[in-house]
Amino acid sequence: MSKIIVVGANHAGTAAINTILSNCPDTDVSVFDSNSNISFLGCGMALWIGDQISGSDGLFYSNRENLESLGATVHMESPVEHIDFENKIVHATLKDGTRHEDSYDKLILATGSWPIVPNIPGIDLGNVQLVKLYQHAEEVIEKIKNPDIKNVTVVGAGYIGVELAEAFERHGKNTTLIDIAHTCLPSYYDEGFTALMRENLEKHGINLAFGERVTEIKGNGKVEEVVTDKNTYKSDMVVLCIGFTPNTSLGKDNIDTFKNGSYLVDKRQQTSIPDVYAIGDCATVYDNTIDAPNYIALATNAVRSGIVAAHNACGTDIESVGVQGSNGICIYDLKMVSTGLTLNKAKELGIDALSTDFEDLQKADFIQSENPNVKVRIVYDAKTRVILGAQMASTYDMSMGIHMFSLAIQEKVTVDKLALTDIFFLPHFNKPYNYITMAAITAK
Repeated sequence: MSKIIVVGANHAGTAAINTILSNCPDTDVSVFDSNSNISFLGCGMALWIGDQISGSDGLFYSNRENLESLGATVHMESPVEHIDFENKIVHATLKDGTRHEDSYDKLILATGSWPIVPNIPGIDLGNVQLVKLYQHAEEVIEKIKNPDIKNVTVVGAGYIGVELAEAFERHGKNTTLIDIAHTCLPSYYDEGFTALMRENLEKHGINLAFGERVTEIKGNGKVEEVVTDKNTYKSDMVVLCIGFTPNTSLGKDNIDTFKNGSYLVDKRQQTSIPDVYAIGDCATVYDNTIDAPNYIALATNAVRSGIVAAHNACGTDIESVGVQGSNGICIYDLKMVSTGLTLNKAKELGIDALSTDFEDLQKADFIQSENPNVKVRIVYDAKTRVILGAQMASTYDMSMGIHMFSLAIQEKVTVDKLALTDIFFLPHFNKPYNYITMAAITAK
């Protein structure tokens, strides 16, 4: 019987475990995780904090009992401290303090990532908060119940930072969003789209402090002020949303790594060590937009990488089809989705890229209800005309449209071919010349 050890029961690890035991039920699977819970959907954390959902129960889709019912041996609150890759032995400390050794035939590393904590004065003050785990969300929810917490500063205007800014504003907190970049969400959208989000945030009373670098957090035991290179902001709580760094301490001295320290893997999720796979936020994925490995930490990528690694660990040769980094966000009533490269990113990479933009009503002009404008941008290679990326924004839920663009990037579809793609028309849904078709037709 083959023995597979999975280190980490996060989204990637859970997907791998489920896939192994669903397809190869006779496999001996042992799981080690330092956390006390499994499968927390961090993407719903801001909804929970902002009281937009009734509680946290729906934010879990698996647990220890589920995995054990499939046949896995699960060790929770049992951190792995060392891996002997040469002899294929995992060394862990179990919850009761017992030192434990376990051997494997195949190893899957799903050690995830951890929030970046800047090395600045005052970072250890009370009410300086991380947001990653279920326990972090519980802490934040408890703290914002305190009427003395009036001013909340969120550092980092990526997806998590923007979502949490909305959550705190919904609680009536004086909320400030700080980022060293000159706008929010620049990794995912070009200026015309980030401007929509800035206007949306300001309209709801969130203070924006972009183009500022946090240099110090001041306070006496607890945070009182956040100091940037330009201003000082009164703060009763600070939430750090600067980004994440991969957890690779167990294997970084033995396994080849990417430029950010994540494990470098092939399309089978295998590392530079035979029989050792890495999945989720601790590993690279194959990025179809640049035809090379890249680091794109998304739960969807984590799940797919877990499935691919599981099949290969069980002996079924499967390669990843790659990713485009498809993503989305909904803040108040503004919905934005994107996939692939922005125009700015394409140019940073030295690609001769162009973009085509179009904005129109979602449905036929004579439809008077639920018919807002939709804005779309397509980014494409100026020479080959292959689609490189797309962005969409509306108060209407047009999010499913981004999946077509994702597939187009994966399959190297040109903007000209997209212009003639068969897209149905019915006034209840769209226009005869809808925004996707028109954006492609008007490409230079």
